[in-house]
Amino acid sequence: MRLVTYTSGSGDAVGLVQGETVHDVAKLVADAPADMIGLVAAGPAVLDRLREAASGAGEGQPLGGVTLRRPIARPGKTICLGLNYVDHAKEGGNEVPEYPALFLRVNSSLVDPGAPVIRPRVSEKFDYEVELMAVIGKGGHDIAEADALGHVFGYTVFNDGSVRDFQRKTTQWTPGKNFDGSGPMGPWIVTADELPQGAHGLAIQSRLNGQVMQDSNTEHMMFPVARTIAIVSQVMTLEPGDVIAMGTPAGVGFARKPPVFMKAGDVIECEIEKIGVLSNPVIDA
Repeated sequence: MRLVTYTSGSGDAVGLVQGETVHDVAKLVADAPADMIGLVAAGPAVLDRLREAASGAGEGQPLGGVTLRRPIARPGKTICLGLNYVDHAKEGGNEVPEYPALFLRVNSSLVDPGAPVIRPRVSEKFDYEVELMAVIGKGGHDIAEADALGHVFGYTVFNDGSVRDFQRKTTQWTPGKNFDGSGPMGPWIVTADELPQGAHGLAIQSRLNGQVMQDSNTEHMMFPVARTIAIVSQVMTLEPGDVIAMGTPAGVGFARKPPVFMKAGDVIECEIEKIGVLSNPVIDA
């Protein structure tokens, strides 16, 4: 299933996307949670009811007639991996890590699908990073790798927009990864049952103004989804609605010769096979 958070005339709602139509989940399933985190936390029973209702869903709204929001408006935790593809680690002159580079994003940095991403006034080095993002469905602490995929609700697309000069100001990446309006997410969540285990073997690509910049496959992740969940959950308790961005492949702007950075008027598209396309225009702050 493809699940969205969207805005229509009556405010935000959770929707089920079928083709080019979106159906209000609250109208399909009685007593369905009103937001995506609630739906994620409700567990398999509600999803089973939703699947059954979807087969007989009546007329919905045209997908093009609603405004999509990021699938989870305010994740409890947005956990990100750096250097998770060997080619990306090498293009930046980094050692291949034995333990994932982990950092957090704040909610004010997140952006809706289709909404502008913002190049800050203090930098001209605003870079793109297409990433697979896992959505935690069942919480837990110290989760075994063998059990980890059972904790995944689904997957979406993330663009880890990075302000490179601020990222390099310290050994901690927090400044360059948390500018307001820098990290788009969406356009929807595809439930885990519709994708290969761990979202393995999916083509992943970014395009800047239609030109392919990154072109790889999730099979090349050094720390796959299950292993990442096991590692992260040793440190912190994962909760329903937490999201984990799984790192980006080679082809980012700062490593190109000459470098290529996003600027006002650009359009950045991030696509993952079987999930979808996340597209955003770029504006200046």
